[in-house]
Amino acid sequence: MTYLIIITILLVAMLGYFKLADRLNIIDKPNQRSSHTEVTIRGGGIVFPLAAITYVLFFNGVSWYTIGGLVLISAISFADDVSSLSSKVRLLVQLISVALILYGMGAFGAWPAWLIGLSVVLIIGIINAYNFMDGINGITGLYSLVAFLSLWYINTYVHTFTDSAFIICPILACLVFLFFNFRTRARCFAGDVGSVSLGCWLALLILSLIWQSGEIKYILVLAVYGCDTVLTIIHRLLLKQNIFEAHRLHFYQILANDQRVPHLIVSAGYAMLQLAIDVMLLNTHWDFITTLLVACLPLAGIYVAMKNKLMTKSVAV
Repeated sequence: MTYLIIITILLVAMLGYFKLADRLNIIDKPNQRSSHTEVTIRGGGIVFPLAAITYVLFFNGVSWYTIGGLVLISAISFADDVSSLSSKVRLLVQLISVALILYGMGAFGAWPAWLIGLSVVLIIGIINAYNFMDGINGITGLYSLVAFLSLWYINTYVHTFTDSAFIICPILACLVFLFFNFRTRARCFAGDVGSVSLGCWLALLILSLIWQSGEIKYILVLAVYGCDTVLTIIHRLLLKQNIFEAHRLHFYQILANDQRVPHLIVSAGYAMLQLAIDVMLLNTHWDFITTLLVACLPLAGIYVAMKNKLMTKSVAV
């Protein structure tokens, strides 16, 4: 019953946000780097920090510092959606948010300094990778749904590492968001508030799981996004491009824009690939290096072998 109340709250909040966004002109206008062609409401990913707030209203299994950090990083991202902010301001708030999250996880005083530093880099890296990968209908919501469901399964049946409701709440938010986004003509896009909050939420869950289980392999819950992001950065460096500027060189963008594969098929493909990797993670007992190679080498092989063949001259720069 509680979860039914939460999903109703999130659905009503989304409908209310659409009216507000229309009034305040919070929209995404297509440009030459976009993967869409129609003006669409931006910031629909506000449903994810709202899910964190509803968690606090109904449950108390996670530190308020962690929730506060998650909401703070979402707030600055939403502000950036509404009116572009300085990258220095965004980074400063992100670092403060990550510090709050780690404090809430009990890292300070319990973890060695090098692990705290590595955790900061990991969380910021995942946040930015998630932001880079958000570009076509359905991809962020569907991929995240698979990731959260996998983490819920691990938490329930393999190794308990957090309050179950703290994973179920973003699952409900993903379902609400996908109702409006997983369409040929999306009603809304996630915006930075969606991709950043999702990346942050998943990063802190995965970090907590790795810390408590001692199994580094769980980072591969984000293997597909990770491979596309890392290989695209390498590709852009080889092309001598500024990796911090917007582009259309991710593999999913090549499929959607150059090959005209429908967005929903590309999004479903990425989600299913990740689901296959997650099933492998849960049904094998290999060491981390073996698991990494089995999960990522085929992805890297497909990327390297097919990308240049699929690219058109318009993006082969």
